[in-house]
Amino acid sequence: MPAARRPALREADAEAGRQLNTLTGWRRFIDGPPAPPALSSRSAWQRMSASERNLYDEDRLDHHARMLTIATSFVEKTAICGRRLVLLNRHAISARRGLIVSGPAGTGKTIAITQLGHSHELLDQARHPHLTDRIPVVYVTVPPAATARMIATEFARFLGLPVRARSNMTDIIEAVVGVCTDTRTGLVLVDELHNISLTSRHGAEVADTLKYFSERLPATFIYAGIDIAESSLLSGTRGAQISGRFTLIPSRPFPYNSEWKGLVATMEDTLRLHHHRPGTLTGLDRFLHDHTGGMIGSLSHAIRGAALDAILTGTEKITKKSLQDIPLDHTAHTTASLATKTATCR
Repeated sequence: MPAARRPALREADAEAGRQLNTLTGWRRFIDGPPAPPALSSRSAWQRMSASERNLYDEDRLDHHARMLTIATSFVEKTAICGRRLVLLNRHAISARRGLIVSGPAGTGKTIAITQLGHSHELLDQARHPHLTDRIPVVYVTVPPAATARMIATEFARFLGLPVRARSNMTDIIEAVVGVCTDTRTGLVLVDELHNISLTSRHGAEVADTLKYFSERLPATFIYAGIDIAESSLLSGTRGAQISGRFTLIPSRPFPYNSEWKGLVATMEDTLRLHHHRPGTLTGLDRFLHDHTGGMIGSLSHAIRGAALDAILTGTEKITKKSLQDIPLDHTAHTTASLATKTATCR
């Protein structure tokens, strides 16, 4: 192998290892992010050589690029409800109940279910500290235009099971069920559920495959997706089966209240910028709410993006203008515009 390609391949492997829908990536998530870099004193920062400054800045850029997980009331509610269902399902031999987290994009659904998985896995490790062959949590995402084989393959991919072109559905499902049973999987997280449409044959087959997995595995299933409550997934005969067994927790944009102010303050505390004045973001918490429409995903994106720009441009601080310069998703703009119109009408 040419020496020039080795760093690129190592970087590609590292990137794959960061994906939650692989066992390696999930375990890295469970281990937690590295400790935040220390902010050097201004004199030490100014004395750094060019190479030292580059490495120092790279650590700070990596820190601000990470998605910060905050224990919001929605995350806590999901964790409590999920934990309750796991306990209720512990001795169930059939008709195990599950949880659906549904709401607009950017309202923290993935954060909520992955934090539930995080706490479940840590609890399992505490109970079985000397066992390394357990896989307490499986996390998969539903691909766009998914087929039954594709969703079964996602389970196999998470577990690291080989799927060959000649493998049929029965082979894949039996392999997945066998490994999950042997490794005591107790929680299955299925994200991006909105990619399933029961109005299509393939979508109905995917729903049936997930139901079959839930019947074969002694695990609690947690679903998350965009506006599932209003989708075809909960209508018709198949939808009635899902809604009859699953509790639904809606996710919504945050109102402007003390919790929102606390979110902004927590994110500001994580900043590692040399010229940023503490309290700047908390003083802009109302603007940030209007700007992001109360979407926690958009809030995180705006602050992290402005922090990255502050390092890359050398300004080393976040301002209202630098926050406005970060392009946000269309949902945040729409929600913010609607909130502004509503406030004007009042």
